[in-house]
Amino acid sequence: MPRPGILAPAFRLSFGAHERLETSLGMPVFKNALARLGAWAQSPLPPHALSRLLGVLTRRRHPWVRRPLIRWFLRRYGVDLEEAAEPDPEGYPDFQAFFTRPLKPGARPLCPEPDSIASPADGTVSELGHLAEERSVRAKDAAFGVPELLGGSEDLAAPFTGGSFLTVYLAPRDYHRVHMPRDGTLREMVHIPGRAFSVNPATTAHVPNLFARNERVVARFDTDAGPMAVVLVGAMLVATIGTVWAGTVTPPTRREIRRWHYPEDGEEAIRLAKGEELGWFNLGSTVIVLFGPTRARWREDLTPGQRVLTGSCLGWHPPGETQG
Repeated sequence: MPRPGILAPAFRLSFGAHERLETSLGMPVFKNALARLGAWAQSPLPPHALSRLLGVLTRRRHPWVRRPLIRWFLRRYGVDLEEAAEPDPEGYPDFQAFFTRPLKPGARPLCPEPDSIASPADGTVSELGHLAEERSVRAKDAAFGVPELLGGSEDLAAPFTGGSFLTVYLAPRDYHRVHMPRDGTLREMVHIPGRAFSVNPATTAHVPNLFARNERVVARFDTDAGPMAVVLVGAMLVATIGTVWAGTVTPPTRREIRRWHYPEDGEEAIRLAKGEELGWFNLGSTVIVLFGPTRARWREDLTPGQRVLTGSCLGWHPPGETQG
């Protein structure tokens, strides 16, 4: 078992080491070079073996593992435990319980406006907009197709042609549970194996098609406004992605795309209300929300780089309304 002293550096590798280098140098000229170096350095790493190792460590309940990790994380990222259901760092049995901590009831008020779209997570809006006819999702200065994002599945991607998308980046300090943007009935879940690049802004700018290359879980829902997909994108050292209906989905034991289908009605149908929890990450990542051609109307003041909280209003999507 690794000594406690080497655990924190392992976490620092994932959470933006090149950004701290840039800050310490105080020289903006290094920004591009450091970001490219950080992205390049991640390519040869054994990401899934590393994720599994970190998964074991984050579930260790020994005080000499748990306490140093939680204390270091609180100091490094300024985590606010006042909003947490358990505000005492000593109240968590392991690091994973701390990282996936629930919030106090009422800590994230749900947008009450009719036909509103609620934020699925705490984080920063990376990109938002409408999908072109070729179904391209923008990420910084690049674009990639919805079929790529959804694992190469044309039948899964087709309903989102001409639709809308929004991407939320979860920083390490953020609340890491994912909630429903809209009432919906689960119809399909897809697990897509892939890489495990860091998803911080510097890396996304220098790794082509990053969101379509990283491991991810897609949940497709039927809603009163048409199809909706919530994509949970894994990142470097994300040990697990889970959902409330299936439990832990990643990391898998097999390296192949897996699909599950769910009934539209009946006792086995899975219906989740707007604001209800649908899944979680163990360590940081990104959530992408897709709507079909009955386009979402994003708030006019909602722009990339803006901070959002779970349940806050991102826009509106009247049932059946098509935007030209």
